Amino acid sequence: MLYWLTLLSDGGDFFNLFRYITFRAGGAFLTALIFGFIFGKPLINMLRRTQGKGQPIRDDGPEGHFAKAGTPTMGGLLIVGALLTSTLLWARLDNPFIWMVLFVTMSFAVIGFADDYAKVSKQTVAGVSSRLRLLLGFAIAGIAGYWAAAYHPEHLQAQLALPVFKNTLINLGFVFVPFAMIVIVGAANAVNLTDGLDGLAIMPVMIAAGTLGVIAYAVGRVDFTEYLDVHYVPGTGELLVFTAGIFGGGLGFLWYNAPPAAVFMGDTGSLALGGALGAIAVATKHELVLGIVGGLFVVEALSVIVQVLYFKRTGKRVFLMAPIHHHYEKKGWAEPQIVIRFWIISLILALIGLATLKVR
Repeated sequence: MLYWLTLLSDGGDFFNLFRYITFRAGGAFLTALIFGFIFGKPLINMLRRTQGKGQPIRDDGPEGHFAKAGTPTMGGLLIVGALLTSTLLWARLDNPFIWMVLFVTMSFAVIGFADDYAKVSKQTVAGVSSRLRLLLGFAIAGIAGYWAAAYHPEHLQAQLALPVFKNTLINLGFVFVPFAMIVIVGAANAVNLTDGLDGLAIMPVMIAAGTLGVIAYAVGRVDFTEYLDVHYVPGTGELLVFTAGIFGGGLGFLWYNAPPAAVFMGDTGSLALGGALGAIAVATKHELVLGIVGGLFVVEALSVIVQVLYFKRTGKRVFLMAPIHHHYEKKGWAEPQIVIRFWIISLILALIGLATLKVR
């Protein structure tokens, strides 16, 4: 919205700053951060009043989690609200990729909210059926896949770009949209599975979002893409503003979610943020790099898949408990120890993902 202040500029005044994506990204970050600080406490108080007993705790979960009974959930509303406000205020609203990513984020937030509401209102760990959640998620992701492909340059449409390998593209044809659906839904559910300890999911999401924001800015500038030998996708640079909103909103939320958490993110936040990461990866043609940058989420999701498949086949467990962060809880690791070590792993993976821009 504020971008249109450039119409008042003669090219050498304050209003000219709004032409620059980096300036508006800084504004989005500060707006989202301030939003979190202003509305965080009132939102938490409201959630406590309306939810009563808070988020239900699994009976078969780690013993330390029973002390968290009564903590409200749906804290993702704070992040989503901050992200939506900052993006609408600072991004160019004539950019199709901004609207595509916002569509995915808000749609998955609605699914997550319905799931959280069902859990809280019925005081059960079973919310909306997983089948319905997946069906709705794939429908949303399918629309987003078509949307992104329609605005990709013609020579990149339905193509899969490989990291590291220079100018290498794989033509997926009609499979591109189903592939994009798997990326977006997979990312949403992987972040959702990671959100099991105070502060565990939000920092890796912020790190991944910041990394994807840098990638989006780079592939959206023809001079950068020529230097880095990556594919130029016009318009994606504007997604830096969106990811800055995630970072600012995430910091505002972390203020209240740091151990011991005053509020849980809930599916409202985890599904929305995971879907957003997947949508950005599809928009920027960096779907495979997301698997590196978000490697922690991949490992969390794989630990659940391996556990389920192995148990069905043998009746035994690979991990003491899945997702894998619960395995380390069962082994006696303290919660802050797990969280901080997982943060460090996320940062290392993000740096490796960034390195793929130049390693050709």
